[in-house]
Amino acid sequence: MPLEVSYEDEHLIVIVKPAGLLVHPTSSVKRGTLANALTYHLNRSRIDGGRWTLEELAAVQSESNGHFTQTGDSETVVRPGLVHRLDRETSGLMVVAKNNRAMTVLSRHFRKRLVEKRYLALISGMLGVESGSIEAPIGRDPDREPQWRVMDGGKPAQTKFKVVSRVLGSTLVELEPVTGRTNQLRIHCAHIGHPIIGDKMHGRNQELESRLCLHASRLAFHHPANGEWMILTSPAPDQMQSIINQYQESP
Repeated sequence: MPLEVSYEDEHLIVIVKPAGLLVHPTSSVKRGTLANALTYHLNRSRIDGGRWTLEELAAVQSESNGHFTQTGDSETVVRPGLVHRLDRETSGLMVVAKNNRAMTVLSRHFRKRLVEKRYLALISGMLGVESGSIEAPIGRDPDREPQWRVMDGGKPAQTKFKVVSRVLGSTLVELEPVTGRTNQLRIHCAHIGHPIIGDKMHGRNQELESRLCLHASRLAFHHPANGEWMILTSPAPDQMQSIINQYQESP
């Protein structure tokens, strides 16, 4: 599948994940994920050159626990190092490591919160303040749907927000997840009574929207090889922008 590449060098690649694409395979989904597409992209020269088939590459990849492995003919099979995740329904920027050192450094930076992440979200209702912070613990209750929710005993979670614009019945906001809990942005927006438009899991009466209006629009981090501060941005994709326009044009 085609990849929208924002930046790439020998250490890492930054791509824009489309909405609806699963990041990595699961027990029920083995093909058609972002990890599959990246594996092909990072090894396509030897696949296109006839030295590897996709099946052979998959077999070698599954036998290695690292982010790359050495083959019998001394060729290195590059495995994508997934440093962080995006929900299947969320689009936007992701950085992926191409070797073990980059994976180690970037993972440490994410743990220490040295990476800046910003999301654009269209939320229901008119937010009454210009900026603020949502602090509510998030946990998992396997006996309820959705399982991930704000609950006593959950792990601390914080989301900063800033209004970008307001239109009748909705607000476009920039969200910054200070912590990285599962579905945090969706849960926190719903918790304050302003679910993200298109969120069929945590929203209300939003079945008609074609996608979740949440997009990872800015990613900034120190390059794992030279420490350079990298800033990458991505505008809202066409489908999401079309929904935003519809709300702005509503009477």
